[in-house]
Amino acid sequence: MFKRDTTMKNIKLMKSLTALAVLSAISTSAYAANLDNTEVKYGGYVKLDSMWTDYSDASSDGSVYDGLGRDFYVPSTTPVGDGTNSPDAVFDMHARQSRFNFATLTKLDSGKTIKTKIELDFIVSPGGNERVSNSYAPRIRQAFVTYDGWLFGQAWSNFQNVSALPETLDFVGPAEGTIFVRQPQIRYTTGGLSFSVENPESTVTVNGARMETDDASLPDFNVKYTHKTDWGHIAVAGLVRQLTYKTASYDADESAYGISVSGRLNMGKNNFKFMLNQGAGLGRYVGLNVAHGGVLTDDNNIDTIDSTSGFAAYQHHWSDQFRSTLMYSFIDIDNDPDLLNLTGNPTKSSMSYSANLLYSPEKKLTFGIELKHAQREVENGVDGDMNRLQFSAKYAF
Repeated sequence: MFKRDTTMKNIKLMKSLTALAVLSAISTSAYAANLDNTEVKYGGYVKLDSMWTDYSDASSDGSVYDGLGRDFYVPSTTPVGDGTNSPDAVFDMHARQSRFNFATLTKLDSGKTIKTKIELDFIVSPGGNERVSNSYAPRIRQAFVTYDGWLFGQAWSNFQNVSALPETLDFVGPAEGTIFVRQPQIRYTTGGLSFSVENPESTVTVNGARMETDDASLPDFNVKYTHKTDWGHIAVAGLVRQLTYKTASYDADESAYGISVSGRLNMGKNNFKFMLNQGAGLGRYVGLNVAHGGVLTDDNNIDTIDSTSGFAAYQHHWSDQFRSTLMYSFIDIDNDPDLLNLTGNPTKSSMSYSANLLYSPEKKLTFGIELKHAQREVENGVDGDMNRLQFSAKYAF
């Protein structure tokens, strides 16, 4: 009896010590732990954004614009008008960009590895009001597994070059000029070449309104080649997809395509990043969907909307602690004048430029200030602009 009690106590003690060891390993400064043959890591950052924004025009109801574009720059939300009802500037503050990621790496007996990653943030999600709680629900950013060159799950689109995005305080930065999409996909990568089939979705203008449709019979296909050297890298990507609009009265589809060239040029400690995109029916892939993929015509067809977009950004390191990024971004949309009665008054062009100063007193702690100016013009020639001064404090862990 005594031996059995002693044995049970020893088992409980060993379990407790094992649990404590795991918790201790996870809480170390390396943010990693080894569990058998699996390495576990977690990371992310906490970020506070404070923004003072001045719009040249009010919303359609005469009030100050109040929507997603108040949290970060969204080109399609810049109000346009004749300037007679210019509203007062507004101030916003939030910590919704803060994020968390959890990753694993498992070494297999075959010598290969399996990796997983799950990432969450709070930037585009419902939640509490600003009167009391400001509590926002977490949303999934990425969730994928990789094995032997294959990726399965939700990740940045293979059509996008995340490495070309400049360092800005704004959540996206060159919003109208960059490919910016995360979605479920199956991707294969070998060397600098990658192929992907991804979740399809269409945005089509129907009677002047945007309709989101999910009726495609095929996934979106894209291919990208990235050439890396000591001076930086350059990536060329192509996209082919199907636009659809199907209801009891309509059965329309049309092919769409696009090409993107992007890269980074190293200049000592400094760098120059760029992207140029062109296509017919790019729609949601570029400019945060400032242009739709196509227009439903009177003869039950979809007319694709052409667009050209891009950005250029130069980052200069003043010292080990101070750095700045100067950026210009644009999109030009070729709306068919013969279809304007079907499209209402869509965006014709949008552009923005910004400059910032970032200060990192410690390696992972950054304070920054950024000035952004943006302009949007709709098809009938009416335009509007936005000026924003933003302050951010960010700690990465």
